[in-house]
Amino acid sequence: MKTGLTSFELITSDLQDLGTAAKKLASHSVKLTLGFNLGTTLLQWIASVAAIYLLVLDRTNWRTNILTSLLVPYIFLSLPSLVFNLFRGQIGRWIAFIAVVLRLFFPRRFTFPEWLEMPVALILLLVIAPSLLADTVRDSWIGVAICLVIGCYLLQEHIRASGGFRNSFTKSNGISNSVGIIILLVYPVWALVVDFI
Repeated sequence: MKTGLTSFELITSDLQDLGTAAKKLASHSVKLTLGFNLGTTLLQWIASVAAIYLLVLDRTNWRTNILTSLLVPYIFLSLPSLVFNLFRGQIGRWIAFIAVVLRLFFPRRFTFPEWLEMPVALILLLVIAPSLLADTVRDSWIGVAICLVIGCYLLQEHIRASGGFRNSFTKSNGISNSVGIIILLVYPVWALVVDFI
């Protein structure tokens, strides 16, 4: 009888250990999955806002000598799905339709201000992009790698236009541009690391 009781205790102990291990596995899986995805999504939002900030900054009074038109494909590739699908849907189509009609039928009376050309180009790109680019490339590591290349190129051009690394962080307009471009680099680096883990 004593051996039966010991066997029962061993089985109970083993089942408790299995239950504890299953709970830990589930807890770690949730933390790992949500932590990486939440971090990537948050960085995607921050990078998109930084790219829009740099685009607006360049189109207003803080002119730079870097190729900021590259921010349009960066925004296209890094825009969070919620906003991307909103502009890819009926809202974006209406904005693009109105912009094209005004430009086509009233070219003399309605000309886009220079600061509005890039946002209109972005909306047109969002609406007319083929689904291969809009769905496949955007949601894969290829789109993230393109964002990384654009961010590296913009940082290199900004440092060159500022007259060196030190000047890019000491001039009054250099600090905001440098911080914005570095934020552009954080999202693709993080997304590639998470993608390959």
